[in-house]
Amino acid sequence: MHHIAIAKGDGIGPEIMDATLHILKSAGAKLDITEVEIGEKVYLRGEKAGIAKETWDVLRHCKAFLKAPITTPQGGGFKSLNVTVRATMGLFANIRPCVSYAPFVKTKYPNMDVVIVRENEEDLYTGIEYRRTDDLYQAFKYITTTGSERIVRYAFAYADAHGRKKVTCFTKDNILKMSDGEFHKVFDSIAKEYPHIQAEHWIVDIGAAKLADAPEAFDVVVLPNLYGDILSDVAAEIAGSVGLAGSANIGTHSAMFEAIHGSAPRRAGQDMANPSGLLLAAIQMLEYLGEGKTANLIENAWLKTLEDGIHTYDIFQQGISQQKVGTKAFAEAVAKRLGQSPNTLKTRPLPKSKINWIPPRPPKETKKELKGVDIAVEWRGSLDELLPLLQPEAPFELKMIGNRGVKMWPHPLPESTTSDEWRVRYIGKNLSQKDLPSLIQKVGEKLRIAHIDPLYTFDGVPGYTLAQDEQ
Repeated sequence: MHHIAIAKGDGIGPEIMDATLHILKSAGAKLDITEVEIGEKVYLRGEKAGIAKETWDVLRHCKAFLKAPITTPQGGGFKSLNVTVRATMGLFANIRPCVSYAPFVKTKYPNMDVVIVRENEEDLYTGIEYRRTDDLYQAFKYITTTGSERIVRYAFAYADAHGRKKVTCFTKDNILKMSDGEFHKVFDSIAKEYPHIQAEHWIVDIGAAKLADAPEAFDVVVLPNLYGDILSDVAAEIAGSVGLAGSANIGTHSAMFEAIHGSAPRRAGQDMANPSGLLLAAIQMLEYLGEGKTANLIENAWLKTLEDGIHTYDIFQQGISQQKVGTKAFAEAVAKRLGQSPNTLKTRPLPKSKINWIPPRPPKETKKELKGVDIAVEWRGSLDELLPLLQPEAPFELKMIGNRGVKMWPHPLPESTTSDEWRVRYIGKNLSQKDLPSLIQKVGEKLRIAHIDPLYTFDGVPGYTLAQDEQ
């Protein structure tokens, strides 16, 4: 028996979870189930994380966690529980198969079979944001070498185990040359270890357009967190419906499985919701637990139900569907077809082997050399009025003043739009950290400091972006 936790969630969550559990039990899945409560009710009891401490203890001792959709209350102070669980439990890989089920589910792409592998812990989803000035807000985008290596290795290992032929990487490294650039660099390096798998890279904007226009051109796609979140929903929708997409969140020690759609409170209690997304997530869970035969048994029955035209309202088509059913009736129809196989649709083959991937090594230690400091100051006046307030003393010289990423001094461009935060770059020679406080104090005596960033080189390579013509 496999000890798992389940959460019935909010909105339509309890209905689709009950339907999914009915099918799992009918199939004889070897599961020892502990139910936990998370989501809106827990938020409203005063737990701002949406999850109680004792629930974490349960999750840590379970092999897997099957979670129905939850509602995050609107308003400040409530962080997404999905993001919290993924980060706290170290669930670094989000796996979303996006498959078309034509002609039984309407789609323009009948041959689509794409797996999105999304990095799950980093990028903008750390949720670290600041208000710097009256005008400027900042969100931190975190990309680490180890996080990038971990997700890229998993993507190639997944492709290898499932007999996939190609892995595609999407980034925006023509603009984000350091963060997305590192993700791309790691991808190119690891791709060399899998010469039998085709590897390619796309800039995310044109790659997204290509995915939406010709998804058959892709196989496994690996992306940083934000791009992966957006494009996995796009891929699921063009395959047929976001409501049919399940999601696996894989970590080193545990895993969480969920539908990718929301809690749909407007549909709650009406016996209308399609349980397929959560059921397909449960099928991924069974594969993860090593219960591949049971996973195939359920998937075959689900596909046969689609072929027989037994459909919930969201995928019902005149001329294709035979019967519009509710949540409970759909689950009963799937359970009734256990042991049957589809005639047209294909069951996803089980992995040829276990997904073997090597945890990332710590990054190589580099020689770090302090070259200067960027001091962001708040200022509403003109550049000419600001400049006299910024003159440094040795060992620093004023190198550059920028605003919103555009160099404003020397050689300002008067057409440039400015905010009330100005980034001032000071450079020096033979610097140490003890040189910084006096400069910071001098600037702070005249101006409000919004942010400070020391500038280092790493093995001689600048760890900061340069202005348009900066050397």
